[in-house]
Amino acid sequence: MESTFNMKEFFKNLKKRLPLIIAMTVAFVAVAAAVSYLWMKPVYQASTQILVNKAPANAQEFSMQDIDTNLQLISTYNVIIKSPAILTEVINELGLNETVQSLNERIEVSSIEDSQVVTLEVEDGSMQQAVLIANTTAKVFEQEIRNLMRVDNVSILAPATMPASPEPVKPDPLFNMAVGAIIGFMLGTGLAIVLDQLNTTVRTEEDIDELLGLQVLGVVSPVGDLDRTDKPSKHTDRMELDENVEPDSVKTAARPKVGSTY
Repeated sequence: MESTFNMKEFFKNLKKRLPLIIAMTVAFVAVAAAVSYLWMKPVYQASTQILVNKAPANAQEFSMQDIDTNLQLISTYNVIIKSPAILTEVINELGLNETVQSLNERIEVSSIEDSQVVTLEVEDGSMQQAVLIANTTAKVFEQEIRNLMRVDNVSILAPATMPASPEPVKPDPLFNMAVGAIIGFMLGTGLAIVLDQLNTTVRTEEDIDELLGLQVLGVVSPVGDLDRTDKPSKHTDRMELDENVEPDSVKTAARPKVGSTY
């Protein structure tokens, strides 16, 4: 016989396994908190802004064509900033003990559509070092772009600064603990379902019908314990019973007649 999904029975079984689900959720939240605060190193971020705009000698010569030209160059500039031609100069100038590839992975370049401003973001384990790398990269790019593109339309709009109390951008303990809670809850629920499916105990009439294919004709309800007053098996109850019996009948019963005379 085909089995049907019983939503009521499903939630009933989950409620029975609720301590297991809660324990799994709390355990994963604790693990996520420990990893975030004890093992993961803080990562700081510094950003600088670069303006792509060549100032014309005469204000009347400034036109929309110049803006369009600058906007078309921004996509190219985003690639050039992270190129080995720029990053190698940054590594040599700062004396960094890393490769171009590793530095490239810690730099993010972005720009808003139809905007002439390019944002350069650098991540590092030290806020001071992140600020230094961001400003040095912007300065090297401003100098080298004149030789690479034969243009002079780049200027540093807002250099990176050192905040009074820097806050790391990674890790995010609250986010990690939220993810841990979701994973723990899902695993706890899945484990509860597996344990329930592995339980082969016959618990309802439907189980008999499903497993054996037999129709249930009747159900014997459980009988509770009888009251102590209803059990005349104790010695005191027997004494009370003996007191209610007449003495003559007791004597007659105690001395039965054998024959007609003694």
